Amino acid sequence: MKFSDRTPSSLEDNALARLRAKRMVSGLKVLDLTVSNPTRCGFTYPTQEILDALANPEVLAYDPLPKGLRSTREAVAAWHGHGLDPEELVLTASTSEAYAWIFKLLGNPGDDVLVPSPSYPLFDWLARMEGMEARPVPAYRFDRWHLDLVGLELACGPRTRAVVVVNPNNPTGHFLSKPEWDSLCTFCATHGLALIVDEVFADYPLEAPPQRLVTALEDPNPPCTVFLLSGLSKVALLPQVKLGWVAVRGPEKAAAIERLEFIADQYLSVSASAQGAANTLLRLAPGMQDSVRERLWNNLRTLDILLRGAPAWSRLPVEGGWSAILRRPALGTDELFALDLLGRSGVLVHPGGYFRIPGEGYLVLSLLTPEATFHQGVGRILES
Repeated sequence: MKFSDRTPSSLEDNALARLRAKRMVSGLKVLDLTVSNPTRCGFTYPTQEILDALANPEVLAYDPLPKGLRSTREAVAAWHGHGLDPEELVLTASTSEAYAWIFKLLGNPGDDVLVPSPSYPLFDWLARMEGMEARPVPAYRFDRWHLDLVGLELACGPRTRAVVVVNPNNPTGHFLSKPEWDSLCTFCATHGLALIVDEVFADYPLEAPPQRLVTALEDPNPPCTVFLLSGLSKVALLPQVKLGWVAVRGPEKAAAIERLEFIADQYLSVSASAQGAANTLLRLAPGMQDSVRERLWNNLRTLDILLRGAPAWSRLPVEGGWSAILRRPALGTDELFALDLLGRSGVLVHPGGYFRIPGEGYLVLSLLTPEATFHQGVGRILES
């Protein structure tokens, strides 16, 4: 039997994952500075309220509405504000599913989408599984990261269908500036492209610039069709509930929503329990986000304090999100450094190349890591 090219030719773990597994099997401790699953980071959840919301008896009645329950879309629209209409929303089981549906909507096999670089290594496979190609467009860094509009022009071809941006980016933390947003919308309108804006980390600004784009919803009438993605995974720290959404605005909004609804109707993947609980979970979200922001700031301060004693090391600005990029003395590759660090000191970090950060000398740390683990792990890194 032959498998399609939509899946990898090899499913073998990379060297870092294999070494981590070997240590765990041997009973050796791993200080994991890559953890991004909030349910594994020691946060205190309002457990009973969450369980009560998920146990709503109304979910026993199946009401398969492709766009999702009106009441749930109303709750999401109220959460976002900025005049968002529930009819502009389509519910999904996750942001990954939202990407898949949008790629189905926009592209045919052989078409491409322009995606950010550096970025989380997800877009390649999400696009490939829809028969499309993800073409990375590198950002450039001068004091802070910047969107490369010239790079977009050079990468755009006759089969390009959309541009993807993550606001703020993962892992660079780069928020789009308002001038960048205006230029990006003009670019997409000029070339007849859709603009896909992933805002899962938008609620977590840190060293954000004053001119940042807080949300794409600030623009009520963009000149191109805009798809905004978010979900409970980051908004309410509940990735296991599996509820995401797409908000659509722009000149072809009505047609895009109608076709997204058709696609959603083929899957009907959003669970009744997630939809029924959404209003309560969004009401609880601000308290959970406060806990996360406190953790992010505390770990960032710890990192800065420890870096004072290690002048050969530094970090890049963290405008937003859950990651920090550590700049190390570039002796050898980042991957070999990460392997040696894990094998010798038991500290797990991501090498910069994992996210397509150009060059060597970068490590990516999760600021969501429990504070004691983060302090101990960074200390060992700087001693290495």
